[in-house]
Amino acid sequence: MGADFTFYRHGIVFIVSGPSGAGKSTLVEGLMARFPELGLSISYTTRAPRGAETDGREYLFVTTEEFARRRDGDELAEWAEVHGALYGTPRAPLDDAIAAGRDMLLDIDVQGARRLKRVYRDSAVAVMVFPPSWDELERRLRNRRTDDEAAIARRLARAREEADHLPEYDYFIRNADRDDAVAQLIAIVRAERARVSRIVVEPAP
Repeated sequence: MGADFTFYRHGIVFIVSGPSGAGKSTLVEGLMARFPELGLSISYTTRAPRGAETDGREYLFVTTEEFARRRDGDELAEWAEVHGALYGTPRAPLDDAIAAGRDMLLDIDVQGARRLKRVYRDSAVAVMVFPPSWDELERRLRNRRTDDEAAIARRLARAREEADHLPEYDYFIRNADRDDAVAQLIAIVRAERARVSRIVVEPAP
């Protein structure tokens, strides 16, 4: 009989980005329902909780001083200032997951995605999500009824800036239909997990 072999791979950092109104949260929920073993990275932020947000679920809410301490202590894989608030990704959970062969999922903006792609290189897979049109994006923002006209204008302008960063991403999803978009995201995870370059083969002792 031939020798037995052991197959394993390092973990993958899946990054999902897109403008407010693109439907990222809905797609992430659909992906997590299909792959409950995916770890969801929770970011630090200095902004106040909104609505029913809970510390440790949507974000880890910290003071500006605490954020600075973690940033200066090299505890963050990336950080950025967005709309006057600081956001940062804890480094340790990502490092531990990659080493253990577990995958992590992050919902972050283009600034954070660029930095994570630089830090984790071959371990990071970035997906950009956009609605089917600019008109649809504006309609979704207005239907949320959470922003005034000035805020909507800022979000639309930022979305156009984010679109300029599409070439930095590995995949693009046009979120016109939720089920189809979730299916695309699931297919991306499956394909990346099966990529030969990620697989390590070791002969059994």
